[in-house]
Amino acid sequence: MANPPTRETPATQAYTQGLALLQAHPIFTELSHSLGFVRSAHSACPAHGWAQASLNHQRLSGQIDIHPKRLAAPEEWAYCLGRATLSYALELFQRDRSHWAQWSAACDVVTARFIQTIKLGRPPEGMELPDGLPQREEAQWYAQFCEQGIPAWAQALSLAGPGSGGAHPSLALPEQWPEPESSGKPLPRWRRYSSWSEMFAAGLARSVTQSVEIAAGVRREFGQSRPASSALDRARHWFMDSFPLLGSMVAAFDIIEDASICEREDIAVAAVDEMLRTIYVNPGPRLSELELRFVIAHEVLHVALRHLPRRRGREPFLWNVACDFVINDWLIQMNVGQPPGIGLLYDPELRGLSAEEIYDRIAGDLRRMRKLRTLAGGQGDMLERNVGGQHNAGDYTDIDEFCRTQLGKGLLRHEQSARGLLPAGLIEEIRALLQPPIDWQVELARWFDHHFPPIETRHSYARISRRQSATPDIPRPRIQADSRWLEGRTFGVVLDTSGSMERHVLAKALGAIASYAEAKDVPAVRLICCDAAAYDLGYLPTADMAQRIALKGRGGTVLQPGVDLLLQADDFPKNGPMLIITDGQCDPLRVPREHAYLLPAGRRLPFRTAAPIFVMG
Repeated sequence: MANPPTRETPATQAYTQGLALLQAHPIFTELSHSLGFVRSAHSACPAHGWAQASLNHQRLSGQIDIHPKRLAAPEEWAYCLGRATLSYALELFQRDRSHWAQWSAACDVVTARFIQTIKLGRPPEGMELPDGLPQREEAQWYAQFCEQGIPAWAQALSLAGPGSGGAHPSLALPEQWPEPESSGKPLPRWRRYSSWSEMFAAGLARSVTQSVEIAAGVRREFGQSRPASSALDRARHWFMDSFPLLGSMVAAFDIIEDASICEREDIAVAAVDEMLRTIYVNPGPRLSELELRFVIAHEVLHVALRHLPRRRGREPFLWNVACDFVINDWLIQMNVGQPPGIGLLYDPELRGLSAEEIYDRIAGDLRRMRKLRTLAGGQGDMLERNVGGQHNAGDYTDIDEFCRTQLGKGLLRHEQSARGLLPAGLIEEIRALLQPPIDWQVELARWFDHHFPPIETRHSYARISRRQSATPDIPRPRIQADSRWLEGRTFGVVLDTSGSMERHVLAKALGAIASYAEAKDVPAVRLICCDAAAYDLGYLPTADMAQRIALKGRGGTVLQPGVDLLLQADDFPKNGPMLIITDGQCDPLRVPREHAYLLPAGRRLPFRTAAPIFVMG
């Protein structure tokens, strides 16, 4: 006979609810997941205390010891746990404090004031802060307590409770910590942060963002979205239980089902905001659980496969449409849920094509494609707004790493559990995402290696080497480059100097070219500046290209005359390669010889080419 399930005691239920309140607050969500909460017979919390924070000397991580039997309200637990968590966020574990009781008391005042300010929970009876306390930092309180002693009201703030002759410190004593040289940093959630203070800063920023969302009606209060339907809950949990490829990705997203938000944002069915890690679902169409599975997987794959940063200058809506064709075909092949009955973008003839290839196909018929609809309606379902801030280049770094990690784990679990076959195109894209991108400078160096192999050397007695000066009577040959290898060792640079090219981009490109050319023993480079006309600056020593040079132009963009000038020049080698530096705002080029393009980040050429394209990071 099976044992009956163990029922939680009222004290345990209240503690669990208090911890949930803490984890629901945006400031403490990730902080609380990076710490260890010990509430058992092994807890080191004093008998009359609430909690005590320490650095675990075995796991080299943060540990909060909780009183295992104390009965209190959930709000009181949220207050105490929040203060203990702040000990790590504010980096209060400072080994060099000689009077530890005074330092812990000073930290208690600071953490109590912070929790009171953000109104998290409520303080237990006797832990209230006195009215009229001045605004001071922990170092100032520490100095006062060392000089005047710890007042009774400050001792009452201790989370560890009363002790002999005062109060137990809320922070464990330094001798219980690991040595500084052996102490490591915790493994933050999703590996996005290198320290608790960084996690705390991100939590503060997230709190501001959600405050704006509350004002905008997106959330009712911190940690609570508007209630989702039971069908949506079941669809979400299905991924975690039955679809390991996307289970961890889906778990990382908030799913908000709110008609007023979708009406304001003009979302017909669903959309995703990758910066807020939020999926918005319109309850109006009344999707079934199977349809919701399809929609959730669709939106998550947009983020997981990094469709926004892969757009790189393409028309936003058409790029969204191209990505939808690919994703929908994969989901139908994998039988993930059921396509929404209102219709979606799907064409079996496009199966096997990448989003980039589909975009090139549909871009020629803009008028017809403008009539297509994504899950968001007449706009793309990849939202580019960000409540509380704009996108920036640094934002993508953490998301890229997170997506690579979660997709890699999901693919491994999917294969190990033999959950079924995945489309070859999806596997190819995931494996490509798992490979770190090759830096553009590495690709440019390979291009130089291909066109400028190492120079062969030979021994010559034409001029005696001086390296054997100790035996000047013995003639020794000098090693010198074979002059035949130096003939025609040059290349041409067609430089777009139009007004749309930013100066720092020009400097970055010319600096990289000069360094590689000099390393490959290229004595000089033929430089052509182009805007509305071509300006031949002649051959420049490679060392001079890295210095200040007088660029001409800064007008319109016409690059073909510069290419033609090099092709027709009698003093330029017939097999000399060309490197064309442009921002892509140019007409199609005809270059009947070896060449390559160097573009700024986020730009693309308006025409197809088989030539190498290097994109500056």
